[in-house]
Order: sequence, then structure tokens, then C-alpha cells
Amino acid sequence: MSILKDILTTGVSEGASDWHIREGSPVVLRIDGSLSEVDFVSGREFVEQAVAEVMPEYLRPVFQKTGDADFAFTEEGVGRFRANLHRQRGLHSLSLRHIKSKVPGREQLGLPPVVHSIARNQRGVVFITGTTGSGKSTTLASMLEHLNSTESRHIITIEDPIEYHFQDNRCVIEQRDVGLDCISYESGLTHVLRQDPDVIVIGEMRNRTTFETALAAAETGHLVFTTLHTTNAPQTVLRILDMFPHEERDSVRKSLASSLRAIICQRLVPRASGRGVIPALEILVNTPIVTKLLQENKLDKLTVAIDSGGDDGMISFNRSLLQFVNDGVITEEAALEYSSNPQALIMNLKGIFLNSDAGALVGE
Repeated sequence: MSILKDILTTGVSEGASDWHIREGSPVVLRIDGSLSEVDFVSGREFVEQAVAEVMPEYLRPVFQKTGDADFAFTEEGVGRFRANLHRQRGLHSLSLRHIKSKVPGREQLGLPPVVHSIARNQRGVVFITGTTGSGKSTTLASMLEHLNSTESRHIITIEDPIEYHFQDNRCVIEQRDVGLDCISYESGLTHVLRQDPDVIVIGEMRNRTTFETALAAAETGHLVFTTLHTTNAPQTVLRILDMFPHEERDSVRKSLASSLRAIICQRLVPRASGRGVIPALEILVNTPIVTKLLQENKLDKLTVAIDSGGDDGMISFNRSLLQFVNDGVITEEAALEYSSNPQALIMNLKGIFLNSDAGALVGE
């Protein structure tokens, strides 16, 4: 038991997703997307004792050198938490996120069936993207648990830190914690192909080396899942290309065209009930049309491909938001707030849709 137990217990009972604990300031909880202060000010001694109790010893020199440390810990009787310790204005701050002990299912999360279809690919790269706090890790965990319950595969994850703990069901699952089980993502990925994996999970795509290794694994018959901090599918492709010098981008883009399986982008939208959130999704599936657009560098047409790819499981953010409004899950106001194109969504809400000619995408 740590000094944090009472604060964590209070937050969990209120349905908090995040805790912000700063020296000399009231503790702040994020509940249903909004921030609320609690009647407790965390002093320097409190924060220092909390850090001493929950942060692994091996991370202390890392924090002293860099001012940041990511880790996870379990508070007995309360649950598991992901943590980031950082300095701000010379003071220590802890940001905590509650990780549910049981991986939620697709229906519980509000994910469409195509997400599980994507998870069952035999090879290629699948990106789950979104901003910090958009639920990427939970969606990925749900996809892995689906594989674990339906297929026989060897899954190896490389995470910083490990969030969800998996128990072998039909799959054999090994989880490596960066800093504890391997020194870096790059080190873990260097050796992973010698460990006979069927599925490789990279907690976060951080740089060119990580992507190159993931692409090589996909090209040799492995299925790779990873996450990126991007807000939509076209931006995800551009972010990947930006990792490389200009003269190398054509070859990278063509490799991506053959190895990409899907990009799942998500944003958490408050439910109309006022309790909880639901992920609105944009899903790009690598159909022959999408492959050709990537090969020919027509990235500006990927959005149109998504709009016209409903039969292949693709969905745009606006379609996802519209469905939630029609089902009464979210309000129109929330849908417009989280839409990338609220003007088009206003038309959609009135029943007006612009036709997309998929054939014209590759005929120009």
C-alpha cells in the first residue's frame, strides 16, 4: 500500500480516468473528460514519498537526467495505473491513468466489427492512432484479447510501460517492458524476429528505426500493431514519411503501400448521458484503390477513398459521429465539436450527402 491509496480509491469510486498530482497544488481528477479539483493539496513530502513508493528503482537515474519517467504500478485493492513523473517549474508532478484490470470487449467499447476483422490479418502493419488520452492502448488491447480468444498465435509486445496484462488463452503472449526487460524499443525490436513471433506489438512508433524494423517484420510475414500520435489517416501516412529524408520517401511510401493493412484513428467523445465516453473512429483499410493511391502519391485523395469505402469496412469520423447521434449515444453539439469537418456534418445531419466516385480516384 502506498501513500496514494486514498486519492486513488476516491478517484476510482468517482469514475476518474486520470489524476494530476503536483507539489503545492490541489489534486486534480479527470472525470468524463472534465477536470475537477479535490480537497487535498499535495505537498513536496507527499509527492516525494509517493514517487519513492511507486517508481521502479532503475528509473531514478533516468528521471534525474531527463526530467521524465514513464512506468506502471499496481495499488493493492485499487487497481493498476500508468504513470508519468516529470518536472515543471522545478517541481515534481505525477500524471496517473487508471488501467482497467480486465480488457474491455469490442461491444463494451463501442467499436465496430471491422476492428476485429482487421486484428485477424495474417501479416502487415496496423496503426492505431489518436491524441494522448484517446484510448489507443485500450482499443489495441481489445484487438489482442480478441486474437487471444479466437486464434493460436505467438504474440510479443514491446511496451513503455506495460499497461494491460494478458493471460495466455489460445495465444502465447510475452510482454517486454522497455527499461526492465529490454533497454530500448530498438533493442527489443532487433531481437524480436529471432523469438518466433506471429504478432509483434510496438507500444509506440517513435522514430525511423522503429518504423523500418516494423516494416521489415511485416514484409517477412508478421502482423505488426503499433500506435502513433496523429489525428487522421492521411496525417498518419505523412507523419511516417516525415521520418525519412526526402530522397527516400518514394521507396518508403511504396513499401507502405504493400505492407499497410489498416489505420484506425480515434477520438473519445462524451456520451449524451453525461457519464463516460465513446470512441469515434476513422478507419482506412488498404484496398486495391488505397494501395494505388499510396503508390502514385495521391495522398490528398485518401479522405475520399475513406468516404467511399463503406463496403470495405472504412468509415470517416463524420459517419461515425452521425451514427452515434442517430443512435442517441452522443449529442449533435458534441458531434460538431469533435468533427474535423463540422460544415459537412451539419449537412449530413440534415440527410444531405455528397456522392464520392471511387472510380475517379485512380483514373486521373
